[in-house]
Amino acid sequence: MTMSSTPTLMARHRAPYGDLAMALLVIASLVAIPYVVESRYLLGQVILALFYATIASQWNLLFGFAGVFSLAQMAIFGFGGYATAMLCVYFGWNIWPALPVGAVAAVVFSLLIGLACLRLAGVYVALLTLAIAQALYLLIVTDTECFRMVGSACRQFTGGAVGFARFGDFGTRALFRAKWLVGNYAIVSVLFGFTMLCTYGIVKSPIGLAFRALKDNPGYAVARGVNRFQSQLLVFGVSAFFTGLAGGFYAAHFQAISPGILSLSQLLFIIAATVVGGIGTFWGPLVGTVVLMVADEAMRETGEYRTLGLGLIITAAIILMPNGLIGRLGDVVGWARKRFAAKAPSLSATQ
Repeated sequence: MTMSSTPTLMARHRAPYGDLAMALLVIASLVAIPYVVESRYLLGQVILALFYATIASQWNLLFGFAGVFSLAQMAIFGFGGYATAMLCVYFGWNIWPALPVGAVAAVVFSLLIGLACLRLAGVYVALLTLAIAQALYLLIVTDTECFRMVGSACRQFTGGAVGFARFGDFGTRALFRAKWLVGNYAIVSVLFGFTMLCTYGIVKSPIGLAFRALKDNPGYAVARGVNRFQSQLLVFGVSAFFTGLAGGFYAAHFQAISPGILSLSQLLFIIAATVVGGIGTFWGPLVGTVVLMVADEAMRETGEYRTLGLGLIITAAIILMPNGLIGRLGDVVGWARKRFAAKAPSLSATQ
């Protein structure tokens, strides 16, 4: 073994320990939050942040690790939520069996998008996925034809501009009564943890290596036998499953789903959170979501300056930390290790 290969091997051994330490910190924080946060409003914001972090982690899997610049993430999220709600409304399903079926429906929807878009590359994928997402939004909000009567009211097939409401919940209201929000928080936390664990396994697996190769050097990856279209279609479907599942959980938590969830502002927030945290880093979407949510909450009373403040934070992060907060943290840790390694020989010599 050469001396030059030693630092690389040491870095590979250190990486899992850093991820494990971060995972333990996140788990401890998630467990402690219900005991520390007494405000129902703040706990609701934490739940919303977990939804955003889940979606951002899957967009990061698509773009940060596989290089697929899709803008259909919120459309897939909304499709999963709508599919779950419609199964409950039209077929009388309980919310729990409807959740995985809604996630599978989101995968089918994503594969149709992928078949149409992934033959293209770069900005063309972004534009076509955005067009599909906006078309889905317009189809829902312009749906005014009566599908069936509910009492004296007419209901559209997609719910129209109003959407669906009160079609079912997790059952925590009946089980925990006044503490139902804590029960919902626990369920959404498990969803987030499950999503992150599966994503970590994918990223560290051989197929995850193929995804990164297609992003970093697609010509070399294809020359080594990686099928670009099949691999990108696979990551598109995997990301859609967890995104659609989160959409179903979102609908169940709020007991409502409406076309507002498909708005461009929601998508831009997800992208901004990933950029601020660090694109292509595993923990970046979570860190970026927390930072932007905290900043947004701190500026809640500033009126029209709220959006301006968020814009300045995002701009500063892009200029000062192009690799995101996690990337800058990695730079600081690397610098500290080099300083320590430089001092270690002199200390041992004096001894």
